[in-house]
Amino acid sequence: MATLYTQQSKNIEKTWLLMTVFLAVVVGIGYFLSYYYQNSGILYFAIIFAVVMNFVSYWYSDKIVTRLAGAKEVKREEYFYLYNVVENLSITAGLPMPKVYVVADPAPNAFATGRNKEHAVVCVTTGLLSILDKTELEGVIGHELSHIGNNDILLSTVAAVLVGFVSILANMFTRSLFWGGGRRRDDSEGSAGGIVMIIGIIFMILSPIIATLIQLAISRKREYLADASGALLTRYPEGLASALQKIGNYAQPLEHQSEAIAHLYIADPKGKTSRIKNLFMTHPPISDRIKALIGK
Repeated sequence: MATLYTQQSKNIEKTWLLMTVFLAVVVGIGYFLSYYYQNSGILYFAIIFAVVMNFVSYWYSDKIVTRLAGAKEVKREEYFYLYNVVENLSITAGLPMPKVYVVADPAPNAFATGRNKEHAVVCVTTGLLSILDKTELEGVIGHELSHIGNNDILLSTVAAVLVGFVSILANMFTRSLFWGGGRRRDDSEGSAGGIVMIIGIIFMILSPIIATLIQLAISRKREYLADASGALLTRYPEGLASALQKIGNYAQPLEHQSEAIAHLYIADPKGKTSRIKNLFMTHPPISDRIKALIGK
C-alpha cells in the first residue's frame, strides 16, 4: 500500500515537465502572434511572460490559490479545534505545521496548497466544520496532509496556476485573430496566413479540453493515493469514508469557486453530478473512493 512519501520524486519531475510544456505553449502562441502582426517583439514578450509565470506559479501559487478560493488565514484562538487537529496530525505525519485557512461557505470541502512542506496551506470551509465530527475531520485533514507529504500540492498548485494562464492566453490569441489588424497577405502568403488562422481556431477548440485532461490526469490518481495515505495516518479509514459520504450527500456547489483550482479540493466543488458528467470530473466518484477505503 502507498506510504505518505511514495510519490514525492515523481511529482517533482512531473512539475518540471508541466512548467516546460507551459513554456513551450506560451512561446508557440507568441510565435504565431508575432507572425500574424509582423512584430517580433511579441515573441520576446511571450518568452519573458512564460518565464515570469513559471516563477510566480512556483513561489506565489499558494497566495494565488487561496485568493481564488476566497480563503482567509486563521489563528489558533479563532478555530482552536481545527487548529489542534491539524497540529496533532502534522506531528504524527512528521510534517511542519501548515498555515490554516478557512473559507466562509456552507458547502463542505477542503484543499491543500503550497510549493513544499515548509510552505504549505490546509484550507477547509465553514460548512465542513459544521457537519463533521472529530474522527471525520481528522480523516479529511489526514487526506490533505497526505497531499502535502506526497508533494501533490506542488504539482497540483502549479497546474492550477499555469492552466489558468494558458486559458487566458488562448483566449487572447483567438480573439486577436477575429479582431483583425494582422499582417496583410498577398497571394504568395495566403496559404501561410490560412494555416495560422486554422491553428488558432483549433487551439481555441482544444485548449479547454486539454486543460481539463491535464487536471483529470493529475487529480484522479492522487485522490485515491491521498485517501489511502490519510487512512494510514489516522489509522481509521472509516472516519474519512464517513466524511466523504457526508460531503457527497451535500448537493449544493461551493458559492465561491474557480474552475482553475477545482482539482485541488477533496471533492468536486460543483456538488452532485450525473454519472455521465462524472467521466469528465476532476475527481473520481465518491462511492468508488469509499469502496476503496472500507470495501463497501
